Amino acid sequence: MKWDEFFVTGEPMIYGAMVSIVVASLAIVIGLTYFKKWGYLWREWLTTVDHKRIGIMYIISALLMLFRGGVDALLMRSQLAIPENGLLDAQHYNEIFTTHGVIMILFMAMPFIIGLMNVVVPLQIGARDVAFPRLNAVSFWLFFAGAMLFNLSFVIGGSPDAGWTAYFPLASNEFSPSVGMNYYSIAIQIAGIGTLMTGVNFIATILKMRAPGMKLMKMPMFTWSVLITCVIILFAFPVLTVALALMMFDRMFGSQFFTMANGGMDMLWANLFWVWGHPEVYIVILPAFGIFSEVIATFSRKNLYGYSSMVGSMVIISLLSFLVWAHHFYTMGHGAMVNGVFSITTMLIAVPTGVKIFNWLLTLHKGKIEFTTPMLYSLAFIPIFTIGGVTGVMLAMASADYQYHNTMFLVAHFHYVLIPGTVFAVIAGFYYWFPKLFGFRLNERQGKLAFWVIAISFNVTFLPLFLLGLNGMTRRMYTYSADTGFGPLNMIATIGAFGLAIGFIILVYNIYWSFRYAPRETNGDPWNARTLEWSTHSPIPDYNFAIVPTVQGRDPFWEHKKGGHQLYKGNYEEIHMPNNSGQPVILGGIFFFFGFAMIFGWWIPAIIGGLGVIVMLAVRSFERDHGHHIPVREIEETEARLRGEQA
Repeated sequence: MKWDEFFVTGEPMIYGAMVSIVVASLAIVIGLTYFKKWGYLWREWLTTVDHKRIGIMYIISALLMLFRGGVDALLMRSQLAIPENGLLDAQHYNEIFTTHGVIMILFMAMPFIIGLMNVVVPLQIGARDVAFPRLNAVSFWLFFAGAMLFNLSFVIGGSPDAGWTAYFPLASNEFSPSVGMNYYSIAIQIAGIGTLMTGVNFIATILKMRAPGMKLMKMPMFTWSVLITCVIILFAFPVLTVALALMMFDRMFGSQFFTMANGGMDMLWANLFWVWGHPEVYIVILPAFGIFSEVIATFSRKNLYGYSSMVGSMVIISLLSFLVWAHHFYTMGHGAMVNGVFSITTMLIAVPTGVKIFNWLLTLHKGKIEFTTPMLYSLAFIPIFTIGGVTGVMLAMASADYQYHNTMFLVAHFHYVLIPGTVFAVIAGFYYWFPKLFGFRLNERQGKLAFWVIAISFNVTFLPLFLLGLNGMTRRMYTYSADTGFGPLNMIATIGAFGLAIGFIILVYNIYWSFRYAPRETNGDPWNARTLEWSTHSPIPDYNFAIVPTVQGRDPFWEHKKGGHQLYKGNYEEIHMPNNSGQPVILGGIFFFFGFAMIFGWWIPAIIGGLGVIVMLAVRSFERDHGHHIPVREIEETEARLRGEQA
């Protein structure tokens, strides 16, 4: 490969990105060196196996990816703001909308959800960590390696350009000759392995590590949503892994699984992708439903209405999510019978979703509602998500979909489901559990300002897209002529997109401001919350619970505060905790090296990287790591100090 093909050149924005990456990297290295923080960073963060710190690293990564995906979105909206715009050429636009979709779904929404899972689930079930702490660290570093590998494509080799769905033949070597789609197939495979490990880990954690007395039907709703989500991960992600492996073989080794000749079938990719892709929507939506259930119950000062029906509806959604994938390509040659079956299953999935909406409304009914920042996001979710659901039922009708498919109407529907259904949820959860992690709240005034800017700007951005779609504007159109009449609505949508950017800037500034100036909490229960995670200190000690709690009801902390039962029984005992380990981060680095070599077809370095992975796994299998014990005296001193800080 020639030098000018290795580094992407010719675009001022790409040169700017290269300079920014170099400057930011140098600033980080110089800062860590000057303040002598390398040792602290290695000991406390890079090698940690603590579920709370791993969760924080997931969330930080998600915020970084939100910035990257958001910049892509602003570039797309700027390109479409006026007719015949020359800001981006067709190739660059293709790359940007491809990376925007992949980053926002797989490298922003997923890690934000998994980060909250890591922080909250062990606390909600009364566990001191996840079932496999070191595997949890490996999961993070594989995700991070995949994310960094994917983002590297922007400056080295060229970004993927076949859309986030990577349909063949667009993703073939013939139509995408650069290494961009190699990045797609290998980076997502690496990150997907980490996600699959997370699914296994959390299923084991929830099923085997619950506190005494916490039966399945006494678990908090967020934990239920995580358990069901991890089961979906277990069944869905292997399909994606196989599909990406077949893509890799087609592109790099000349096989013809997805070709139009020699026994290949391009629609095989579409089927495999959406067999994973539609359950993936619920992988990021169901934990969000769990977050809204926790927040709405807390700030309504009521028990969650219809607990059993909430659990049942999530189980039904998880089953139906695997039976609707063909609605993504009604127009691609199915017969009326196949389209009819998938149309019915798609509309059926609206029923359990509607059950959840009504349960939240009934939880609010006659409640003592407190309009905190997390509650505002939860309340806004209900009407906005309902619009997404109603338009989804419109798209579910196969005959009508011939009009809607591949238009901006579909883009609007997709965002009306995922932004309120996932982004609003993770922001609400972030605000809600933030004081549990750090001992103080984010600033409420700034939080509410960011909410209103984001909520209003969201509708300004995506409502016009419904009308544009009905007027015939197709998605993936990088320019249009003035006589189409698309200009005014596109300009409104672009103004809304920049409003969203302002809202997210306020959110990030709130994090910075609160760390510097917010008063530290004098109460370990700043939200007057309900479930078990609030019964430990704020911030949480390394061991989570000095005494493992005993659960008797669905809202154990709430019942304990009302004098319903004693939450902690017994005396302090020595606590066993896992040791930190450098192996996960090193393994992530080896996977990054292996993936980069594979992308460019450098077979000797790739073989070395593959052998490195095997060696690391072999070393781990022979290692005798028994962890460490926290003595009773140290526990007593820590508990006394934390109680004193919160008194």
